[in-house]
Amino acid sequence: MEIRTNWSSRQWGSLVGCILGVVILLLFFFLLADRSEKTLVRRVLWNDDQDSHHDVKLYADNPQQVVVDNGLLQVDFSRPDGHVLGIKYNGIDNLLEERNSREDRGYWDVVWNEPGGRGPVIFERVAATKFRIITDTEDQVELSFSTTWDVSLRGRKVPLIVDKRYILQRGISGFYSYGIFERLEGWPAVEIPQIRAVYKLQKDKFHFMAVSEDKQRVMPMPEDRLKGQALAYPEAVLLTDPTDSKLRGEVDDKYQYSLEDKDNKVHGWISADPPVGFWMITPSDEFRTAGPIKQDLTSHVGPVTLAMFLSTHYAGKEAEMKFEDGEAWKKVFGPVFVYLNSVDNGENPLELWANAKEQMLTEVERWPYDFTQTEDFPSADQRGTVCGQLLVREPYINEKLMWGQSAYVGLAAPGEKGSWQRESKGYQFWSQADELGYFVIKNVRPGNYNLYAWVPGFIGDYKNDTQITIIPGSEIKLDVMVYEPPRHGPTVWEIGIPDRTAGEFYIPDPYPTLMNRLYNNHLEKFRQYGLWERYADLYPDQDLIYTIDNGDYHTDWFFAHVTRNVNNRTYEATTWQIVFGLNSVSDYGNYTLQLALASAQEAELQVRFNELGADPPHFSTGSIGGDNAIARHGIHGLYWLYSIDVGNSLLQIGKNTIYLTQSRCISPFQGVMYDYLRLEGPPQDQY
Repeated sequence: MEIRTNWSSRQWGSLVGCILGVVILLLFFFLLADRSEKTLVRRVLWNDDQDSHHDVKLYADNPQQVVVDNGLLQVDFSRPDGHVLGIKYNGIDNLLEERNSREDRGYWDVVWNEPGGRGPVIFERVAATKFRIITDTEDQVELSFSTTWDVSLRGRKVPLIVDKRYILQRGISGFYSYGIFERLEGWPAVEIPQIRAVYKLQKDKFHFMAVSEDKQRVMPMPEDRLKGQALAYPEAVLLTDPTDSKLRGEVDDKYQYSLEDKDNKVHGWISADPPVGFWMITPSDEFRTAGPIKQDLTSHVGPVTLAMFLSTHYAGKEAEMKFEDGEAWKKVFGPVFVYLNSVDNGENPLELWANAKEQMLTEVERWPYDFTQTEDFPSADQRGTVCGQLLVREPYINEKLMWGQSAYVGLAAPGEKGSWQRESKGYQFWSQADELGYFVIKNVRPGNYNLYAWVPGFIGDYKNDTQITIIPGSEIKLDVMVYEPPRHGPTVWEIGIPDRTAGEFYIPDPYPTLMNRLYNNHLEKFRQYGLWERYADLYPDQDLIYTIDNGDYHTDWFFAHVTRNVNNRTYEATTWQIVFGLNSVSDYGNYTLQLALASAQEAELQVRFNELGADPPHFSTGSIGGDNAIARHGIHGLYWLYSIDVGNSLLQIGKNTIYLTQSRCISPFQGVMYDYLRLEGPPQDQY
């Protein structure tokens, strides 16, 4: 039997051909789309694939200038000073502001003074006196610009040897920079509050700034600040007639863009025409000071991009480097990476931010770098690792040991508990534990350390009593460690969350005429200007009274205990009250008030129990603090903890009142931020 179909063999062949054609076409578009995506990523990195194979070339014939070109960018340095004069990239002859003087474009600076008020505070751009070529190959050029001190320079130059290094590599769209700082025995005492690297970009091109995923915006021009209205703190300016009218009525302040060091790994600027990104990438915190949550500056109006190595911001003079007469010292700051990227015209410039984040992760993975040509920067095989587990014993909360969940665990110079937040001369290495308290601290430089920790949710600081010595290749596994937070008895009441910030307390809305719109409906609402003045609006005559059991610290406890503005430049001390009831008062032991502060600025906190006029007060912190976190829109500075003994005779059955007086009242910025308060009853036999 012959089976017939309605289609001829030619028609079947045409159908098969069409299907194959469609499949091939779909495959082509798939490959094209995949290639386009990859091409975009490549275009973000550089414009000409051949440039990635360009030899690194050094031009050092000019006695006043040195040029390095790797085909992707060209960097010009002054000789022998070592300032960055120009950065040529993607058709832009100079990303830096050429209207600035030669020494005011890309430079390192040091702020210093002789101790004891013997001389002024000096801002010094580090100008080298000697130029050396460290490496000159087709794959890498490393340059050294160094200067040293001698007694003839006393009072005029900081007593340091400074060696500024710059590295350009084949196929890398940017350059690395680090500094070797050293003091010799016998050199004079000095105090150093700041060391940083600064890049000032073309103001006519770089208008969009990004410092984190949720802190990105078009920024004012520098002249907008000059035309604006100066506010209570010098860095804060109200924009009254900005170039971009959309910014009128906003406050600009560089401190509004601060980040905690643990989060400060990439920030910078974007030019729209042509679309180019300029980024500061800091892949490690090991050379920074005062621990992982210290805040510092990033980028700000200028346009300026910073690499902050040492500062007293959000810490005060306690975090500055202080050297005694004759004290020797050496430290490497960096390397940090200046990263440049671009996309084609018409592409979304925000791709530059996304790519910069990816590059940051790449640099973090590469740390510690293996290409620096100095014995002072050890590579990975010359470093060590420390791991372990931290548990918490708090019988008044849980009879069983608890995991040190999310604990910050770090190695820093030997010292007392908590000394790491004021330590500035050595290196620090921090890690955050997992939910079971396990931690690993990698790539630790050889040296002697103590292990420190603090655990969110618990007050106080942990320190392991054993000194840890790191040698090249060492892998140290510590025994299980148990932290016992300060505790004297059961909780009577508590206010706040022990997390070293005042972020959980009431943060008011800013004045409508003094706001930064970036922080409207933002998690960091505390970055708004002038919030300290809102206290007097809320409490014009009577100070804050907080009643235990009837209060909600999220809405009733003001985030900062500040002075009250009485009239023009006149301020008065303020006294807060905590009101609580007791059904009984023990005759067999004292009570304890655990008082944890997240910040203090030229303050004195006096504590009185049921007697407002007690003189002297039952407890006083004395004069404390200089972190300026209130004025600089921070929610914390240095951490302070006081365990205050409260005699049972100071309390009574029924209503009790604790009076907290911040007695210093010369300026609006004096005050404290509370982290956590807890009244404990007398000890119980629970151990």
